[in-house]
Amino acid sequence: MNEQHARELVARERTRIEALLAEQVGEVRADGSLQRQQTGEYEDAASALDSESVSVALAAYLREQLAAVERAEERLAGGTFGRSIESGSSIPDERLEAEPLAERTIEEQREFEKNGSRRLRS
Repeated sequence: MNEQHARELVARERTRIEALLAEQVGEVRADGSLQRQQTGEYEDAASALDSESVSVALAAYLREQLAAVERAEERLAGGTFGRSIESGSSIPDERLEAEPLAERTIEEQREFEKNGSRRLRS
């Protein structure tokens, strides 16, 4: 993949994730504010807590995605973007187009997800 295009894809992901994260943080604050003001039924309070829990979890996921953007930016700066962090194998352009933050080939990613953080088999 051409470096300029790779930089554009990663920058677009950063912009998208930062916008979603800002939105979620705002929702978490709003949910917390509403919860403190709530004087209604317990069911309403439980629903608000469920909503806040989802917002907090989504914000945590987005922070993880932002960390993945930073790792992709580091790989771009180091000249290793588009290569697997596990094997050094080339990650196909089609995969990077669909998932610009991909750190592994699709096969390696499947193995990683299947085995968790355990080292991939050679």
